[in-house]
Amino acid sequence: MLSLRNKCRSQWLIGVVFVAALTTGCGSDRWGFPYKVGVQQGNWVTQSQVELLSAGMTPEQVRFALGTPTLTSVLHANRWEYPYFYKSPSGAIEERNLSVFFSDGVLAKWVGDEQPGQQPFQIAKEEVDKSQAEAAQIKLDQERLTEPGGVLAIEKEIIFSTIIDTTPSTDPSALPDAPDQTPVQLN
Repeated sequence: MLSLRNKCRSQWLIGVVFVAALTTGCGSDRWGFPYKVGVQQGNWVTQSQVELLSAGMTPEQVRFALGTPTLTSVLHANRWEYPYFYKSPSGAIEERNLSVFFSDGVLAKWVGDEQPGQQPFQIAKEEVDKSQAEAAQIKLDQERLTEPGGVLAIEKEIIFSTIIDTTPSTDPSALPDAPDQTPVQLN
Protein backbone atom coordinates (compact mmCIF):
# COMPACT_ATOMS: atom_id res chain seq x y z
CA MET A 1 0.00 0.00 0.00
CA LEU A 2 2.84 2.36 0.88
CA SER A 3 4.72 1.73 -2.36
CA LEU A 4 1.53 2.27 -4.39
CA ARG A 5 1.01 5.63 -2.67
CA ASN A 6 4.63 6.66 -3.37
CA LYS A 7 4.24 5.55 -6.99
CA CYS A 8 1.10 7.69 -7.38
CA ARG A 9 2.85 10.68 -5.80
CA SER A 10 5.82 10.35 -8.14
CA GLN A 11 3.53 10.11 -11.18
CA TRP A 12 1.58 13.12 -9.96
CA LEU A 13 4.83 15.06 -9.44
CA ILE A 14 6.03 14.15 -12.95
CA GLY A 15 2.69 15.31 -14.37
CA VAL A 16 2.89 18.64 -12.52
CA VAL A 17 6.47 19.22 -13.73
CA PHE A 18 5.44 18.36 -17.31
CA VAL A 19 2.47 20.75 -17.28
CA ALA A 20 4.61 23.50 -15.72
CA ALA A 21 7.25 23.04 -18.42
CA LEU A 22 4.63 23.25 -21.17
CA THR A 23 2.98 26.39 -19.84
CA THR A 24 6.33 28.07 -19.20
CA GLY A 25 7.38 27.40 -22.79
CA CYS A 26 4.20 28.97 -24.17
CA GLY A 27 4.91 32.31 -22.56
CA SER A 28 8.52 32.80 -23.62
CA ASP A 29 10.05 34.32 -26.74
CA ARG A 30 12.79 31.71 -26.83
CA TRP A 31 12.82 29.39 -29.87
CA GLY A 32 9.97 31.30 -31.50
CA PHE A 33 7.27 30.49 -28.94
CA PRO A 34 4.63 31.71 -29.14
CA TYR A 35 4.38 32.33 -32.87
CA LYS A 36 3.71 35.99 -33.63
CA VAL A 37 2.34 37.39 -36.87
CA GLY A 38 2.78 40.86 -38.28
CA VAL A 39 -0.06 43.33 -37.87
CA GLN A 40 -0.92 45.33 -40.97
CA GLN A 41 -3.60 48.01 -41.10
CA GLY A 42 -4.54 50.70 -43.58
CA ASN A 43 -3.79 51.37 -47.23
CA TRP A 44 -0.55 50.52 -49.01
CA VAL A 45 -0.18 53.44 -51.43
CA THR A 46 2.77 53.57 -53.84
CA GLN A 47 4.58 56.60 -55.19
CA SER A 48 3.30 55.84 -58.70
CA GLN A 49 -0.28 56.03 -57.39
CA VAL A 50 0.42 59.43 -55.80
CA GLU A 51 1.91 60.62 -59.11
CA LEU A 52 -1.46 59.92 -60.77
CA LEU A 53 -3.05 62.69 -58.67
CA SER A 54 -3.61 66.11 -60.16
CA ALA A 55 -5.55 69.11 -58.95
CA GLY A 56 -9.14 69.15 -60.22
CA MET A 57 -9.73 65.37 -60.09
CA THR A 58 -13.14 64.19 -58.92
CA PRO A 59 -13.47 62.04 -55.77
CA GLU A 60 -14.23 59.02 -58.00
CA GLN A 61 -10.99 59.54 -59.92
CA VAL A 62 -9.03 59.84 -56.66
CA ARG A 63 -10.69 56.69 -55.36
CA PHE A 64 -9.72 54.90 -58.60
CA ALA A 65 -6.08 56.07 -58.27
CA LEU A 66 -5.56 55.47 -54.54
CA GLY A 67 -8.28 53.06 -53.52
CA THR A 68 -10.98 53.50 -50.92
CA PRO A 69 -9.78 55.73 -48.06
CA THR A 70 -9.37 54.13 -44.66
CA LEU A 71 -10.61 57.18 -42.77
CA THR A 72 -13.34 59.62 -43.72
CA SER A 73 -15.08 61.86 -41.24
CA VAL A 74 -18.44 63.57 -41.19
CA LEU A 75 -16.76 66.54 -39.54
CA HIS A 76 -14.10 66.69 -42.28
CA ALA A 77 -16.01 65.58 -45.37
CA ASN A 78 -13.48 67.27 -47.64
CA ARG A 79 -10.53 65.23 -46.32
CA TRP A 80 -9.66 61.58 -46.92
CA GLU A 81 -6.97 59.78 -44.96
CA TYR A 82 -4.83 56.91 -46.23
CA PRO A 83 -2.84 55.74 -43.19
CA TYR A 84 -0.63 52.65 -43.19
CA PHE A 85 0.65 50.81 -40.11
CA TYR A 86 2.71 47.62 -39.89
CA LYS A 87 4.16 45.99 -36.80
CA SER A 88 6.48 43.12 -37.63
CA PRO A 89 6.79 40.02 -35.42
CA SER A 90 10.13 41.40 -34.21
CA GLY A 91 8.40 44.56 -32.98
CA ALA A 92 9.64 46.97 -35.68
CA ILE A 93 6.97 49.49 -36.64
CA GLU A 94 6.43 51.14 -40.03
CA GLU A 95 3.95 54.02 -40.37
CA ARG A 96 2.97 56.26 -43.29
CA ASN A 97 0.13 58.68 -43.91
CA LEU A 98 -1.37 60.41 -46.93
CA SER A 99 -4.12 63.03 -46.69
CA VAL A 100 -6.18 64.14 -49.68
CA PHE A 101 -8.14 67.43 -49.55
CA PHE A 102 -11.11 68.41 -51.70
CA SER A 103 -12.54 71.85 -52.35
CA ASP A 104 -15.81 72.43 -54.22
CA GLY A 105 -16.04 68.73 -55.07
CA VAL A 106 -12.61 68.42 -56.75
CA LEU A 107 -9.12 67.56 -55.55
CA ALA A 108 -7.35 70.64 -54.17
CA LYS A 109 -4.15 69.26 -52.58
CA TRP A 110 -2.56 66.21 -50.97
CA VAL A 111 0.11 65.92 -48.28
CA GLY A 112 1.81 63.02 -46.59
CA ASP A 113 4.86 60.89 -46.05
CA GLU A 114 7.00 59.52 -48.84
CA GLN A 115 5.37 56.38 -50.20
CA PRO A 116 7.18 53.21 -51.33
CA GLY A 117 7.88 52.57 -55.01
CA GLN A 118 6.35 49.10 -55.17
CA GLN A 119 3.54 46.97 -53.83
CA PRO A 120 4.45 44.22 -51.31
CA PHE A 121 3.85 41.44 -53.84
CA GLN A 122 6.25 43.16 -56.27
CA ILE A 123 8.93 43.41 -53.58
CA ALA A 124 8.44 39.75 -52.66
CA LYS A 125 8.60 38.69 -56.33
CA GLU A 126 11.91 40.55 -56.77
CA GLU A 127 13.31 38.78 -53.69
CA VAL A 128 12.21 35.37 -55.03
CA ASP A 129 13.64 36.13 -58.48
CA LYS A 130 16.91 37.26 -56.90
CA SER A 131 17.09 34.10 -54.76
CA GLN A 132 16.36 31.89 -57.76
CA ALA A 133 19.02 33.67 -59.84
CA GLU A 134 21.58 33.27 -57.05
CA ALA A 135 20.72 29.57 -56.69
CA ALA A 136 21.07 29.05 -60.45
CA GLN A 137 24.47 30.80 -60.43
CA ILE A 138 25.69 28.65 -57.51
CA LYS A 139 24.55 25.49 -59.31
CA LEU A 140 26.29 26.62 -62.51
CA ASP A 141 29.51 27.39 -60.61
CA GLN A 142 29.44 23.95 -58.96
CA GLU A 143 28.90 22.24 -62.32
CA ARG A 144 31.83 24.14 -63.83
CA LEU A 145 34.10 23.23 -60.93
CA THR A 146 33.33 19.52 -61.07
CA GLU A 147 33.35 18.97 -64.84
CA PRO A 148 36.54 17.63 -66.52
CA GLY A 149 39.03 20.46 -66.87
CA GLY A 150 37.41 22.35 -63.99
CA VAL A 151 39.35 23.44 -60.93
CA LEU A 152 38.11 20.59 -58.74
CA ALA A 153 38.38 17.84 -61.36
CA ILE A 154 41.14 15.38 -60.50
CA GLU A 155 43.55 14.47 -63.25
CA LYS A 156 44.20 10.72 -63.38
CA GLU A 157 47.89 11.14 -64.38
CA ILE A 158 48.85 13.02 -61.21
CA ILE A 159 50.69 10.98 -58.60
CA PHE A 160 49.91 12.70 -55.35
CA SER A 161 52.88 11.22 -53.50
CA THR A 162 55.25 13.27 -55.69
CA ILE A 163 53.61 16.60 -54.91
CA ILE A 164 55.63 18.53 -52.32
CA ASP A 165 54.16 21.49 -50.55
CA THR A 166 57.09 23.94 -50.41
CA THR A 167 57.21 27.65 -49.86
CA PRO A 168 58.34 29.73 -52.83
CA SER A 169 61.97 30.77 -53.04
CA THR A 170 63.02 34.25 -51.98
CA ASP A 171 65.95 34.26 -54.44
CA PRO A 172 64.79 36.06 -57.62
CA SER A 173 67.37 34.26 -59.80
CA ALA A 174 66.35 30.79 -58.53
CA LEU A 175 64.27 28.38 -60.56
CA PRO A 176 60.55 28.35 -59.62
CA ASP A 177 60.70 25.06 -57.68
CA ALA A 178 64.26 25.40 -56.28
CA PRO A 179 64.54 25.51 -52.46
CA ASP A 180 66.32 28.42 -50.77
CA GLN A 181 69.06 26.22 -49.26
CA THR A 182 70.58 22.92 -50.12
CA PRO A 183 69.43 20.17 -47.73
CA VAL A 184 72.06 19.08 -45.21
CA GLN A 185 72.44 15.45 -44.24
CA LEU A 186 71.88 14.94 -40.51
CA ASN A 187 74.04 12.44 -38.64
